[in-house]
Amino acid sequence: MQILLIEDNVELAASVGDYMSARGKLMDYAYDGLSGLQLAESGNYDVIVMDIGLPGINGLEVSRRLREESNITVPILILTARDTLEDKIEGLRVGGDDYLVKPFAMAELEARLEALVRRSRGQSHSRLLCVADLSYNLDTLEVHRAGRPLILKPSARKILEILMRNSHRIVSKTELEQALWGDDPPDADALRVHIHSLRNAIDGPFDDALLTTIRGSGYRLAIADENQSR
Repeated sequence: MQILLIEDNVELAASVGDYMSARGKLMDYAYDGLSGLQLAESGNYDVIVMDIGLPGINGLEVSRRLREESNITVPILILTARDTLEDKIEGLRVGGDDYLVKPFAMAELEARLEALVRRSRGQSHSRLLCVADLSYNLDTLEVHRAGRPLILKPSARKILEILMRNSHRIVSKTELEQALWGDDPPDADALRVHIHSLRNAIDGPFDDALLTTIRGSGYRLAIADENQSR
């Protein structure tokens, strides 16, 4: 995925860049509206992330020009500290496809960008996640294992969705904490409590464990190996 980030907050831009680069995504930067407009018009991007309060030309005007004057159809995610309904409506009216309010979790930003790119490419995306005999319907919020319904709290469902989407790899503690609380987790044991609750719900009544703790690395949702500990 090729991303153009137009953001004048250098520290935030660096954080987004580090996160996305570590996830295998390519990024270009612009720190003001005019430079962002020029890059968007000349580059071949899959998605654009754009702040509203940019120096020179603000993000709303950049979005409007891309849509109305340059006929650029690349998906645009509006990234801003403004959270009023009027601001959101204005951002969508001038060509934004999605809206994310600061502060935000990097995992949510990534998920929104991937969804925008899928839609722009006309790709369908299953709303039913499955790992082994565990299933999670994102539309109905119903979780089943071996045909048995499971009751989960919202925080446990959030963790479960991340783990199911990434069952091919280990998900770090930091990644889960950012998804739940952004950059301000409540305390060192908070995630452990949620993981314990989730494990009891999806593994407790069953013989085969799916939720595995990888010591020093994080968590993985898959059929556990004999050398991994629960």
